[in-house]
Amino acid sequence: MATRRLYAVRHGAADAFGQLTDVGKRQAQLLAERLARLPVDAVWHSPLPRAVRSAQLIGEHLRGVPVQEAPELTDHVPYVPQELPAAWAAIFDGYDPSEAAAGERLADSLTNRFARPAETETLEVLVTHAYQVAWLVRHALDAPRARWLGMSCGNAAVTAIEYYDGAEPTLLLYNDMSHLPADLRWTGFGPGIRP
Repeated sequence: MATRRLYAVRHGAADAFGQLTDVGKRQAQLLAERLARLPVDAVWHSPLPRAVRSAQLIGEHLRGVPVQEAPELTDHVPYVPQELPAAWAAIFDGYDPSEAAAGERLADSLTNRFARPAETETLEVLVTHAYQVAWLVRHALDAPRARWLGMSCGNAAVTAIEYYDGAEPTLLLYNDMSHLPADLRWTGFGPGIRP
């Protein structure tokens, strides 16, 4: 039975223009050092600059491992429930049905491509965005589609999921930042108390 291991990681901290900040670069380098201890077969990344640069920095530590773009990993809203919780209503104000449908198609493409067993043993790193990590976790847990809302993901955090033939996916890690010093953890969240 072949196992597909996905390490879904959020890009490093970025500025308002989507470029990695110095903090984001350091986060990506520390993440790369952690991943270099694993038998990584491929690194896939979103086409957005913050994910591209994070993947490049990771690739520099993984000699001979291909680093490639996967459009399914781009930042998008995977699903908008008909009745939004009040805390989310303003975020999706003006979000039209065509945008919602496009997001759902991308979310389905993401899970169809990556959230399934592989033909051979493989460990793949997906450098993506918070919503996509939340969507993969929701899918692995077979939770209702709206449950991706409210799952936060820190910059350069690791989420690990395994997929097997004939079994449900296994969530091994969620939002793990143990490779980051305290001052580099919990970036990418709104204001408030950090767990």
